[in-house]
Amino acid sequence: MEEDRLGRRIRAFRKLKGYTQEQLAKDIGISVSVLGEVERGSRKPKVDLLHKIANQFSINVEELQ
Repeated sequence: MEEDRLGRRIRAFRKLKGYTQEQLAKDIGISVSVLGEVERGSRKPKVDLLHKIANQFSINVEELQ
């Protein structure tokens, strides 16, 4: 599934940038459980959430996909 790949990419960038799930979730204004669901691919993030994540990582949204 596309969500699985997207979630793996988000997790990889999060770890590369040195964030814990708790830190990233707090910084972008979502719960840890939502971030976990996105990373596992069980929740498809909305476009605005993708932009928040990409901005936090200083990357383009396209790099997450």
